[in-house]
Amino acid sequence: MSGSVKSYAAVDLGASSGRVMVGRVGPDSLELTEAHRFVNRPVRLPEGLRWDILSLYGGVLDGLKAAGQVDSVGIDSWAVDYGLLDADGRLLGNPVHYRDSRTEGVAEKVWATVPAPELYTATGLQYAPFNTLYQLVADRLTGAERLLLIPDLLTYWLTGEQGTELTNASTTQLIDPRTRGWSYDIAQRLGIDLELFAPLRQPGDPAGLLRPEVLEETGLTGPVPVTAVGSHDTASAVAAVPASGERFAYICTGTWSLAGLELDAPVLTEESRAANFTNELGLDGTVRYLRNIMGLWLLQECVRAWGDPDLGELLREAAEAPALRSVVDASDPVFLPPGRMPERIAEACRASGQPVPVSAGEITRCILDSLALAHRRAVEEAQRLADHPVDVVHVVGGGTRNALLCQLTADACGLPVVAGPTEAAALGNVLVQARAHGLVGDLAGGRELLTRTQPLTRYEPRGDPGRWREAQARLVRI
Repeated sequence: MSGSVKSYAAVDLGASSGRVMVGRVGPDSLELTEAHRFVNRPVRLPEGLRWDILSLYGGVLDGLKAAGQVDSVGIDSWAVDYGLLDADGRLLGNPVHYRDSRTEGVAEKVWATVPAPELYTATGLQYAPFNTLYQLVADRLTGAERLLLIPDLLTYWLTGEQGTELTNASTTQLIDPRTRGWSYDIAQRLGIDLELFAPLRQPGDPAGLLRPEVLEETGLTGPVPVTAVGSHDTASAVAAVPASGERFAYICTGTWSLAGLELDAPVLTEESRAANFTNELGLDGTVRYLRNIMGLWLLQECVRAWGDPDLGELLREAAEAPALRSVVDASDPVFLPPGRMPERIAEACRASGQPVPVSAGEITRCILDSLALAHRRAVEEAQRLADHPVDVVHVVGGGTRNALLCQLTADACGLPVVAGPTEAAALGNVLVQARAHGLVGDLAGGRELLTRTQPLTRYEPRGDPGRWREAQARLVRI
């Protein structure tokens, strides 16, 4: 490996914000700085909820300009959503937001053709109403000649080259997790033309060079390569879990909580399907066996409804509120749409016969207790279903800033929690680029470098685990 230090731009797009981070990587160093951060605000049009993809692309260009000269660029984002192009490569419209209502009732139509158990055996994906497969069945594809997932669309605009990165493709419910290729039988039966997709790319593959127009706008000197990374942000975040060995669980926290295990092979049993676990593809032949939990979206929506109060004060009030007084099912689809979140949480508590939280502090404590409880359930069930015991839970992503949530997760799971890094997706993005350029070795080597260079906080479990079992018994499983 080279002894030099190189710089990599990690474009990391979340459901509520985007950022361009610069990672400086050497054989014994890994530093990450923020070049530019921008809002990702969906727009509700008469026809439904849409992503403002042009604003996002503008944010990417501004970020690359702020980043300065780099050795490579990589892009990761949320999953499942896509842009449609015509025969000339022009975008046909703003990509539809996964929270849009157009997929309501579509799953039942799909299952009439491919029963849900058969669909799970073929694709390994948990049921979520916004999976790409259901979006495609609901979509009118008139005039569409190409479908590009969000990171691949932005890569195309930067380079002029089209591809479909594998870790994100695995969230479409059109990939067979055993072969790591397209599930042609499922697509054919549902009338989905896989020719819409560009050829598959692996993390680390070259994805083209920045176009001359992009170089001019960003002030960069070419050639600047774009490298395919784990373009599903969870794939990049899991690559940046600072774990050693195999006996660990992870929770990627942010708008969503993704809680699960890293495995060598998918778990495709009927019991796994009934528990709503998903098998998404990760780096180096791994499988991300996890459950999607609503995550800090619940708190984000409440904070928005309350007029953006001081978060530190809110968490102090939550810490002083009675523990486990009321809990809700953080995976309940009732919490998926935006709006009226405090009222919906109160309604759920009332309907289950629990005390109704009233103050902002009480509602926040209900949310954090409920998330910790959902983390506990996911970690426990993943271990059982995969026959894969763990000794530690790694929490990465934005939720690592929430010390109360990290401590409650340790208490609920009855396991130590190691929190950090916060910018896990960006760091995983950077590590894949550095690896493609010979600065980092295998997945274990990258994780060892993270452990040595990134701040981590350890939380030991406290209190009576029986209280969490009692709280879990109050929830009616959906």
